[in-house]
Amino acid sequence: MSTADNRKYFQAADPLAGVPLQDVPKDGQCVEKTDAEWREELTPEEFRVLRQAGTERPYTGEYWDTHTAGVYQCRACGAELFTSNEKFDSHCGWPSFWAPLAEGTVRYIHDRTLGMERVEVRCANCDSHLGHVFEGEGYGTPTDQRYCINSVSLRLVESRAGQ
Repeated sequence: MSTADNRKYFQAADPLAGVPLQDVPKDGQCVEKTDAEWREELTPEEFRVLRQAGTERPYTGEYWDTHTAGVYQCRACGAELFTSNEKFDSHCGWPSFWAPLAEGTVRYIHDRTLGMERVEVRCANCDSHLGHVFEGEGYGTPTDQRYCINSVSLRLVESRAGQ
C-alpha cells in the first residue's frame, strides 16, 4: 500500500478530520459468531482483547520484540493482516507496524474510551479488536504511522527459508 493510500484510510477514521465512521462489513462479508462460540475457540485473554477490546500489558506479548520474517494473521479468524516487512521497533512494548498488509484487511473506528481520542484498528474479516493506530509521532517510517497491535491478537506464520 502506498503512503498516500495508507494516509487516506487513516484519515477516513481520524476523529479530528470530521469524516464519518467506517461501517461494519455487510452481512456475509464478516465472520459472525456468538460470544459463546468465541469463548469456546479463544483463551480467556484472547477473548478479553479480541472480543472485548482489551489491551495486554506492555512488554509481555509474544511478538513485541520479534524480528522473525513472516505474515501476521488475526488470531481469531486467520485473516492475513500485517507482514514483518512493515514491522518496526517502536520500543513501546507492543508490536508496531507502519502499514497493514493490504487495503481492506483492517478497519478503523473512533475510540473515545479512557478520555482519549484514538483510532481503533479491527480485523476487517471478523471485527476483532487488534489495537490502535497513531500518526505523527516522528518515527522514521514511510507513513509516519504506528499500528500498535496486541500480540495476543496476532499469530505469526513464519516465512520458509528462501522466500
